[in-house]
Amino acid sequence: MSELALKDALAGAQRRLVAAGVPSPAADAHLLAAHALGISRRDLARRIVTGYVLVDGEASRLEELLVQRADRVPLQHLTGTTGFRNLELAVGPGVFIPRVETELSAGLAIEAASQLVAGGLDPLVVDLCTGSGAIALSVADEVPQARVVAVELDPDAVAWAAENVRRLGLGDRVDLRAGDAIRADSHVLADLIGTVDVLVANPPYIPPDAEPTEPEVRDHDPALALYGGGDDGLATARGVIAAAERLLRPGRVFVMEHGDRQGPATRALVSGLGWTDVSTQRDLAGRDRALVARRSDG
Repeated sequence: MSELALKDALAGAQRRLVAAGVPSPAADAHLLAAHALGISRRDLARRIVTGYVLVDGEASRLEELLVQRADRVPLQHLTGTTGFRNLELAVGPGVFIPRVETELSAGLAIEAASQLVAGGLDPLVVDLCTGSGAIALSVADEVPQARVVAVELDPDAVAWAAENVRRLGLGDRVDLRAGDAIRADSHVLADLIGTVDVLVANPPYIPPDAEPTEPEVRDHDPALALYGGGDDGLATARGVIAAAERLLRPGRVFVMEHGDRQGPATRALVSGLGWTDVSTQRDLAGRDRALVARRSDG
């Protein structure tokens, strides 16, 4: 078998991923090559410069990964991890892969919790629909004074979240509970009524007639994490808000991610008595992305 230089292997990998319609072919080719070689991106760059030649099955390992990625298996399923804020999370089949847009909701929850810490409090933060645990673990990582409770319904996702809690060593501050976010106040979080300082949620919110076009999402993310129920996709969101009404202390903060066209509809869900300071926050792309409201006394 002829020798294959890493530089040439990467060029060929990129061409294949372009042909397969992969959105970020160059980045994916480099990440898959680093994973196949068991090295970091920095070490990969060094080997490219020094003219490294693939050895000992490295070419075949890269080939196996490329075949799957060209078939639009998510990159994160192949590498087994994804980055979220300051964390590296374990992900794979059975759990929703956290998106960069969700870092906005995590940041808003972290900001709210940090303000309470600055006032001398140790806040209780609840993360509903936690999935891989991305938001809950980010809060625990960045606000060490916070106590965090995370809720997830899907057993497969619960297993991934538990693995991330273990990997990151945050089991002493993250209480992971298996249960339904809808009316969580009546079931899995009944012991926390009226005690929560920050409630954050990334519920499923895709309407039934808006199937995702990306194969990585449509064919691999769990349906339970995508489709929110009801004609508008906001049935789960309504259940989350109903739980938040009873769980939050007066004056405390509610953050909920939503679709980029659901800003007005989600604001309407908290327009009645019991809520104040209602706003829609935009993500880095300038799209409506998160509802923020404060629980009032009424």
